[in-house]
Amino acid sequence: MVSSTTGVSRRHGPIVEGLTFSSRFVGGAMERKAAVAAVPPQPHGDLSRASIGEISRLAMLVWEDGTQGTRYQRAQATRGVLQYLSLFPGETWQERWDASPLGKGLVSVDTLGSRRTTGLAVSPGVRTLYCLRVVRPTMLAFRKNFLRSYVGPFIAAQSDQLLEAFEEHATAQELRLSHQREAVLDLCTLLTVQGVSAADVTPESVLQYAHDNREARCRLQPGSAVSNRLAGHGMWTVFLAMGVFPASTPTTMRAAMMRGQRTVEELVDQYGIRNRAIRDLLIDYLERRRADLDYSSLKQLVLLLVKTFWAQIEDLHPGQEDLRLAPDLYRKWRERIRFKEDGTPRLGQDGVVITVRSFYYDLHTWSVAEPERWAQWVAPCPVPPKELQGVGVRRRRVNERSANRTRQRQPLLPVLVEHVEARYDLARRLLDRADQAVAGEEFMFEGTAYRREINYADAKLLRRGDTVPTRVVNLDSGELVHIGSEEEAAFWDWAAVETLRHSGVRIEELCELTHLSVRQYQRSNGEVIALLVVAPSKTDRERVIPMSAELFHVIASVIRRHTQDGRPIPMVSRHDQHDKIWSAPMPFLFQRSTGAIGPKVLNTGTIQRMLNRRCEALAESHPAFRGLTFTPHDFRRIFATDLVNSGLPIHIGAAQLGHLSIQTTRGYVAVFDEDVVRHYQEHLHNRRQVRPADEYRDATREEWGEFEEHFDRRKVELGSCARPYGTPCQHEHACIRCPMLQVNPKMLSRLNELEADLLQRLARAEAEGWIGEAEGITLTLTFLRSKRDETERQVQRPKVHLGIPRPRNSTTAAEADDLPS
Repeated sequence: MVSSTTGVSRRHGPIVEGLTFSSRFVGGAMERKAAVAAVPPQPHGDLSRASIGEISRLAMLVWEDGTQGTRYQRAQATRGVLQYLSLFPGETWQERWDASPLGKGLVSVDTLGSRRTTGLAVSPGVRTLYCLRVVRPTMLAFRKNFLRSYVGPFIAAQSDQLLEAFEEHATAQELRLSHQREAVLDLCTLLTVQGVSAADVTPESVLQYAHDNREARCRLQPGSAVSNRLAGHGMWTVFLAMGVFPASTPTTMRAAMMRGQRTVEELVDQYGIRNRAIRDLLIDYLERRRADLDYSSLKQLVLLLVKTFWAQIEDLHPGQEDLRLAPDLYRKWRERIRFKEDGTPRLGQDGVVITVRSFYYDLHTWSVAEPERWAQWVAPCPVPPKELQGVGVRRRRVNERSANRTRQRQPLLPVLVEHVEARYDLARRLLDRADQAVAGEEFMFEGTAYRREINYADAKLLRRGDTVPTRVVNLDSGELVHIGSEEEAAFWDWAAVETLRHSGVRIEELCELTHLSVRQYQRSNGEVIALLVVAPSKTDRERVIPMSAELFHVIASVIRRHTQDGRPIPMVSRHDQHDKIWSAPMPFLFQRSTGAIGPKVLNTGTIQRMLNRRCEALAESHPAFRGLTFTPHDFRRIFATDLVNSGLPIHIGAAQLGHLSIQTTRGYVAVFDEDVVRHYQEHLHNRRQVRPADEYRDATREEWGEFEEHFDRRKVELGSCARPYGTPCQHEHACIRCPMLQVNPKMLSRLNELEADLLQRLARAEAEGWIGEAEGITLTLTFLRSKRDETERQVQRPKVHLGIPRPRNSTTAAEADDLPS
């Protein structure tokens, strides 16, 4: 059974006043500000003090739509609302509106009357007052009342040429019809609520509209799927395309809302250091350290040195004027940082103490070269030498916890992989079957009865040529399943898990993979080896790793998903959550289209939440997953573990993982016996001793031929061996047991023959009492069946047809030849 999705957006950040949830979008590079009308919009004159009869007459004359009866009913509805407002104090209709419960957003317009209660709908009267600019509602009052067909009457009443041009440009955008209409509705709503004309709209006013709209929806519909959404993305895009906004405006509304890098002063001042001299010292110190740090490391240093250290010192001793700390004060501070603000134990105490000690020692060193700047602040370091005793032991405990985490999750990885594969396969096949069904058709799928659901709104969109999401009703449970969205989510769950486990890349590197990351190397005999170029994450070195058949299948599936409509992968910018900067537009692989916002690159938090949801779903049927989650880095550690366990030299594993130090890789594979690591360390040491210096040169033609011949030697009966160049077989050609064996799907029948033979030998061994032989055969059977199951899963995966690549308009023919298909 396929479960449904809620579509609720998940945000992170502080709780914002007026909202019931946390939000990242509490401030950005551009401040939000309501638009100011250069000339108050009065398309039909100043009606603030007009009589009820005059406004009612305009309600009939302004719009020539419908019959005489329709216009008469609109005038009567307008008269009814004005008579209601006349009961409240005020000189103008706006003052009376603001004083009424309707204007305050406390009651709905339906309480004044509807076709069911009084025989006359009053909501058209409220809409008329908005369109004629008689009253200006707040966002809360506007959202309190659902006004059907608001865009057409509003535009017709304004005589605003820019507004009409906006509507034309919106229909020309590459957006779904529903998103085009949403952009126009957002603009009409902004003009109504902020009381301006289209020419008065600014990027800041769109941001104000987005926040006001979200706050109003949060109050009216707390916890709903739409409460946490920021409207106005389509409106922003259309205004940019029209050239109305300044050229310096960010290309997306999301980019305008994301805060960029803060200055050192801003980072320090957020913690309220009272001593101005110490504040200036900290700023100067951090400015000097900034040259050697990236922005993320700088923020961490500010957090430890300013918030965790000096802000706490001032709280414990407000009169502290210099860096010379009394031993008693240091002990009190040391006791306080044992726990975090929420009362949980602080695991990184050593990092805080080392940062403080480095601060004092840096001042000592710098004062020698620049005494006029730093000498006055030199003071004895308050950290006693014995404070850091046992740091090595504590770090080993951390490594042991990481190794234990890997040991715990390694046997559960196949369960997670099988779950995401089965979920994606089920959703994909159900979507294919649902797309073949007509509206209202019932069909059976995997023993469950479904009915294709196309509602009235969907039918209208289909008649207008727009696409609609595929939905089915589970007739057994009555649940409405958004199978299109479900299949989309299942695909990206599967793609993320498979890419992480087959490549071992960091999560930031996964998000930064682009179409240009896929490369190929063709040997002289015509064999093509697929390569993946991994952009640097922690280091400044990129690396190239060969792709296995499984990894290439996943990457090809992602590429095909983006290009299946004949267009290239969209060029989008990615926001770096750590460095707070935007990348240049690139064809990122892990991107999804999000309605009017357009395509957006998946971020690290999104992928982590995807993994959390899969683990929570597995916990319902698999007890080992209860209270357990996978992180993207768990896949990297398991990948490193499997590399070394399969006989790969650890220095080659370090290169494939992108580690600059082999000691880092050793920490990743600490789950293995020390003899394994020691063996390879000795091997490398001896190899370096006997290798002559002239070997560090370019390869000769004979050596290059030997290198290519290595790939021919890897071909075995059941497929190919994935052992690296220059390494002999580590398992004495016992291929069935070797993790490096990649079985050719055509050899599945041969595996069945080997299994039958092994079963006969096992029966003979058990009959003769050859216990050792029986144990060996049983182990071989386990490996054989595992490889057969994995190969059968590969066979069941759908083939990926990449199609014929078409170069972009700006790409030359020579450049196009280098692009992967």
